[in-house]
Amino acid sequence: MTLSVVIVSYNVKFFLEQCLSSLKKAIDGSDLLRGQTEVMIIDNASSDGTVDFLNPLFPGFRFILNNDNTGFAKANNQGLGLCTGKYILFLNPDTILAEDSLDRCISFFQITPDAGALGVHMVDGTGRYLKESKRGFPSPVVSFYKMSGLTRLFPRSRIFSAYYMGHLHEKKPHVVQVLSGACMMVRKKVLEKTGGFDERFFMYAEDIDLSWRIGQSGSRNYYLSETTIIHFKGESTRKDFSYVKMFHKAMELFMKKHFSGPLNSLQLFSLSLAVRFYQSLSFMSLPFRKSGRKKKTGYRVFIKGDPDSILKWKTRMDKIKNPVSPNEEGAEKIIYCESASFSWKSIIAEISNNKKKVLFKFHGYGTHAAVGSYSSLEQGDVIEL
Repeated sequence: MTLSVVIVSYNVKFFLEQCLSSLKKAIDGSDLLRGQTEVMIIDNASSDGTVDFLNPLFPGFRFILNNDNTGFAKANNQGLGLCTGKYILFLNPDTILAEDSLDRCISFFQITPDAGALGVHMVDGTGRYLKESKRGFPSPVVSFYKMSGLTRLFPRSRIFSAYYMGHLHEKKPHVVQVLSGACMMVRKKVLEKTGGFDERFFMYAEDIDLSWRIGQSGSRNYYLSETTIIHFKGESTRKDFSYVKMFHKAMELFMKKHFSGPLNSLQLFSLSLAVRFYQSLSFMSLPFRKSGRKKKTGYRVFIKGDPDSILKWKTRMDKIKNPVSPNEEGAEKIIYCESASFSWKSIIAEISNNKKKVLFKFHGYGTHAAVGSYSSLEQGDVIEL
């Protein structure tokens, strides 16, 4: 087996459906991977009927339903233990791949012997580049620059923006220190050296930790800019007080694991205070995140792509009283309908270059909804077809 894909899912069945639809298309269209790929979805006790809904739709994929939410790291390791592929792809359920994403990653590994792991250029649901596509190791000093706002003030600085490696251009490939667990492909033989994710991290920071161990093993982490995927960000995570506590607990655990010793004690103490300060700010801001912005209804919608899907969506928009625009210029929201003649790759390129203030939704051919997400601070939006 050439490739094993592990996806950990929790209560995101419609986002996951788009992900699996794009994944299947990337596999079926690849001479390298067709018949040489296994896909495992580890469902962490979802309450939205994810497995019952999706299992019949993707018979070639393996669904494993956990009785409890075991966390991101442990569930990924559960899938890893079943993998037989030469390469392992850890993929988030709130992602959409371009048709050539897998091929480009495998081809890069084949011509780059020192590559232990790689990540790709990612954009969010509005087409904005996600800076976590490539990152530096968050030492106490680097983390301080980020938390103090210096990273934002000097986004291209090698020193102050080391957290996002801002001095490295996002449109060029680079060796980096940290990759995102949202889309992280690793040689299996490297994971046999390093082990999988550290299960002490229930969620967050586990990808930083694994990236660091891969680098320490003698292999390199690469950022590949030649292919772009959508990552909606955080759709499996409720943005509540538990989320804030979990995130900062992971940060503190990470600091203790990697920065013990007398030389780092003062920096750690200062950074710990900063983490707790930001935790307090996050707690105070949560109520405003939930109630500060009312969701607008009655958007003027333009539907683009597959003709059959366009007809279905026009009927659906009439039912929910969203007027359909005859052209893109007058639209406040665009529903992109993927098809054989309107690829995910072209859709991703279009939203990445779109400078208008317009919202996007995404519908894979034959799927049951359109999904979109416009902020990492709020849950995304789903319209069932």
